[in-house]
Amino acid sequence: MPNYWNEAMECMDPEEMRKLQDERLMQTVKRVYENVPFYRKRMDEAGITPEDIHGVEDLPKLPFTTKADLRDYYPFGTFAAPMEDIVRIQASSGTTGKQIIAGYTQNDIDNWDECVARGLTSIGVTRKDKVHVSYGYGLFTGGLGAHGGASKVGAAVVPASVGNTKRQMTLLHDLQSTTLCCTPSYALHLAEALQEVGLTKEDLNLQYGVFGAEPWTEAMRTEIENKLGLKAYDIYGLTEVLGPGVSMECSEKQGMHIQADHFIAEIVDPDTFEPLPAGQEGELVFTTITKEGMPMIRYRTKDLTVLHTERCACGRTSPRMEKIRARTDDMLIIRGVNVFPSQIESVILRHAEVEPHYMIYVDRVDNTDTLEIHIEVNETTFSDQVKKLEDLAREISADIQSVLGIKAAVLLVEPRSIQRSEGKAVRVIDKRKLYK
Repeated sequence: MPNYWNEAMECMDPEEMRKLQDERLMQTVKRVYENVPFYRKRMDEAGITPEDIHGVEDLPKLPFTTKADLRDYYPFGTFAAPMEDIVRIQASSGTTGKQIIAGYTQNDIDNWDECVARGLTSIGVTRKDKVHVSYGYGLFTGGLGAHGGASKVGAAVVPASVGNTKRQMTLLHDLQSTTLCCTPSYALHLAEALQEVGLTKEDLNLQYGVFGAEPWTEAMRTEIENKLGLKAYDIYGLTEVLGPGVSMECSEKQGMHIQADHFIAEIVDPDTFEPLPAGQEGELVFTTITKEGMPMIRYRTKDLTVLHTERCACGRTSPRMEKIRARTDDMLIIRGVNVFPSQIESVILRHAEVEPHYMIYVDRVDNTDTLEIHIEVNETTFSDQVKKLEDLAREISADIQSVLGIKAAVLLVEPRSIQRSEGKAVRVIDKRKLYK
């Protein structure tokens, strides 16, 4: 039987959902126009008033919001609620500049918990489960977001946060938690720690893994499932829009269900910003329609994906987004070729002799871009003859060239020599930036 947390909303007739979105969008546009000077200025410049917006079909009339806008109005310039109604402040990781501050009313927090509860329920989590949360707590939305949703479901939450990995393995074993929430790169780190403390996946009771906060491939999903003995599911969110739970895969693993009664998703051409139909890849754009503290109008996520609108086999009617293929600001231009780290990862994970731990180094030598990739080999391969390692490096380099169209130098390194990340994984070091 399908698992629903809020069947009325999750399985609502699409026409009825569209009417609900129309109503909530009009309310949101009026709210931001009256309470957020930034939005009022943008709409006035575009010659748009709230009376011009009658529903979702009018979204393209509204201006986009970008991360740069939020930084320009830091810290509270995009809040639509008075500070006395703000009960929590969270922030983005700030890895690419000044942190983005997000404010939440109590109703926002309740809706956030609701969204995560729907996602967890859709993969089978119930109040009988124990949920081990290894996302970071604090300003980062991951830990508290997963925690709130699991608590709403009624599950027992283990707020482990990140760090002290061996202790986490002890807790996972001793408490027999059924669900693990963390970044996919940290899940692989935990799998390594499993071996180091002398345990196997059979010693654990993990059934579900909820992984997000960074792009990851289907090959990495398979790797995690094999090493931890669980079913791995993708969850999506961002601080600016809410946090984790904006969308999440169900047990069918056919895309992440967007909570359409809270968010309107669009796909736009990343170059022209013109709307694209369902089924075409482009940049994901979100408009929040229930947020009170910091509503977002047409927020450009810079994430590249595809939307699907047909009913899922699970019975849900909400639109689904495919795994994030890449971020437009993660794209590297090397010798005139667009390169995404996820392309390189997909090649690496085809080779059983290496581990899914790698670093990409981009540099410029004599005015020519260079691409060097360090990849860890597994213990068995590391003990092979030097010639075998050289042949493997050449094979991987050739595979990468066939995918990217440019040559990359591949350096195989010993196991556990690449630094592990406890938060969002850093995979690329672009030394060319030092010369700008």
